[in-house]
Amino acid sequence: MLKIWGRANSINVQKVLWLADELNLNYERIDAGLQFGVNDQPWFSSVNPNRTIPTIDDNGFILWESNVIVRYLAKRYGTSDFYLADLRQEALMEQWMDWQQTTVMLDLGPLFLNLIRTPEEQQDKALIERTSQQMIRHMAILNTHLSDRDYILGSSMTAADIPPGAAVYRWYALDVEHSDFPALNAWYERLQTRDAYSHHIMQPLS
Repeated sequence: MLKIWGRANSINVQKVLWLADELNLNYERIDAGLQFGVNDQPWFSSVNPNRTIPTIDDNGFILWESNVIVRYLAKRYGTSDFYLADLRQEALMEQWMDWQQTTVMLDLGPLFLNLIRTPEEQQDKALIERTSQQMIRHMAILNTHLSDRDYILGSSMTAADIPPGAAVYRWYALDVEHSDFPALNAWYERLQTRDAYSHHIMQPLS
């Protein structure tokens, strides 16, 4: 059975859980991280030397880094429509997945931490304003990309939608400025119709 270490309110864990349900995988999730500990125990470093979540054990195959896990599970257990085998389509999928982690999260992460996990009197207002405006720029890019398609790679959902889809929920859920992005909002509404998305991603921010 697939094991997934990680707390359910972590965006990186949520990506993996969303995909696992989309693929109808049988898995066990083990609370780990922050108040749950586990990843701070000595044995965990032999599973993941970074001591981060999510980490998975797929019948003895250990893997960490959330977007890598998403790609692995999609390719191993998904259909060819969900993980496109064409080299260029695969590269585009990875491009948008990595864009979420290496571009969007550089601003969404600090914005989330300040607004949700930092007492108001200790919040960095300048950082909140700067990252809020950066998020609008990022979402404008995604909105433009989605203007002529239903999902990131075309007419149907693929693994490419998982990381950006998780990030977009958090952005909309934060009390910050949200510009009018029709294509982005239409895509977001499509994602909300998926049971796995509403169950794992659309959770109260904490």
